[in-house]
Amino acid sequence: MDNVSRDLVVPDGANPLLRLSLEQLRRRTSMKWRTYPDDVLPLWVAEMDVPLAEPVAEAIIDAVALGDTGYPAGTAYADALAEFARKRWGWDGLSVERTAIVADVMLGIVEMLKLTSKPGDPVIVNCPVYPPFYQFVGNLDRPVVEAPLGPNLRIDFAALEEVFQRAARGANRPVYLLCSPHNPTGTVHTAAELTRVARLAREHGVRVVVDEIHAPIVAASASFVPFLSVPGAENGLSLMSASKAWNLAGLKAALAIAGPEAADDLARLPEEVSHGPSHLGIIAHTAAMRDGGDWLDALLSGLDDNRRLLATLLAEHLPAIGYTPAQGTFLAWLDCRQLGLDGDPAEAFLQRGRVALNSGRAFGSGGEGFVRLNLAASPAVITEAVRRMAAAAV
Repeated sequence: MDNVSRDLVVPDGANPLLRLSLEQLRRRTSMKWRTYPDDVLPLWVAEMDVPLAEPVAEAIIDAVALGDTGYPAGTAYADALAEFARKRWGWDGLSVERTAIVADVMLGIVEMLKLTSKPGDPVIVNCPVYPPFYQFVGNLDRPVVEAPLGPNLRIDFAALEEVFQRAARGANRPVYLLCSPHNPTGTVHTAAELTRVARLAREHGVRVVVDEIHAPIVAASASFVPFLSVPGAENGLSLMSASKAWNLAGLKAALAIAGPEAADDLARLPEEVSHGPSHLGIIAHTAAMRDGGDWLDALLSGLDDNRRLLATLLAEHLPAIGYTPAQGTFLAWLDCRQLGLDGDPAEAFLQRGRVALNSGRAFGSGGEGFVRLNLAASPAVITEAVRRMAAAAV
């Protein structure tokens, strides 16, 4: 590799959040760095300010050197994920035979909804939740039905059961689109909670499709539990990817995974869906799952540090903001309702502080007055962002 290339990979054990300067990051041409002017600190869309993990970079470079840029084939990605699941989550139940490659998690969710429901069937979500849930489901001609999270940002089972009962009336085939870990709150659902979800879904004839894209990004204080590993979830469908954990959104690839009772559903997936993933994406994701564990551990340690740093900075400079460090994802969900700002706090922070955050409004009911902040940045950038936000809130 040349000197520039060496700067853009991270060896095992080095915190990848400390490696790149703002000057280097502003050379990027992705959405995070091209949407706003250079005087704005972008802490919004879920891209991380990290170089590639060295095993991932090497796999891509080797493939390019070989001209290995054709169509994807084989089960290497699923094999790598199954081994990762055994090592990280103690889950031996991921059967490679019950997987399928899809372009990315959201397009995979679309395909799973097509397999398990028809136009007009309700899709249940726990709001506030990832905005594309509303956008993609709406474009499928399926109404979104909200089952709000509780005040503690965990699943409110009384609300969920009431929605299940209502949604399952008549000829509807409702689907529960579960986000696990939850975006934007970072809540990591427990085994007991997921088991209760599976039981309620079976009682009311609701199918469960799970977005588990943030599964590898869990704090040291928590443990991720795959939904398909809990009793009663055998007819569930999951979407997983290395995209978020290794910052590979531009290298399209994900896996759909079926529980034992959903194998026939997945078998009906149209063959052309497998044409959507990038072959280079699958190579990169496979390398990440197989050989990127040490890099991931360094990232997770850095994110734990950033969660503590943000809590300290907010307590000192913006104590009116409500913030509980999340156990999962690299996102922070900030309650700005006590700041007394007129209108959307994200707009105030952008216009007066030159910090780009996600507006809570886009996350559905319960998002008004909140912002989502991307923690996958250097401590220096987070510190400067909070300084600017404090100045904007005066």
